[in-house]
Amino acid sequence: MAINAPKHEIYTRRKSRNLAVMGCCIGMAVMVFAVTIVKVQNGGMVEGFDHTYRASVLPITEPVE
Repeated sequence: MAINAPKHEIYTRRKSRNLAVMGCCIGMAVMVFAVTIVKVQNGGMVEGFDHTYRASVLPITEPVE
């Protein structure tokens, strides 16, 4: 292959598609990072979903006398 050989059109198309996919991946990572930072800065309780009842989300009921 010659050093100054013209590139085929398919390589430029493939490069632009790869850059688009890379942009989407970086955008998704930035969104996840931003949501994480916002949740941590709010200072609320950070609880995971572990398929159990949590006392913090149950309604408060008055004791029956």
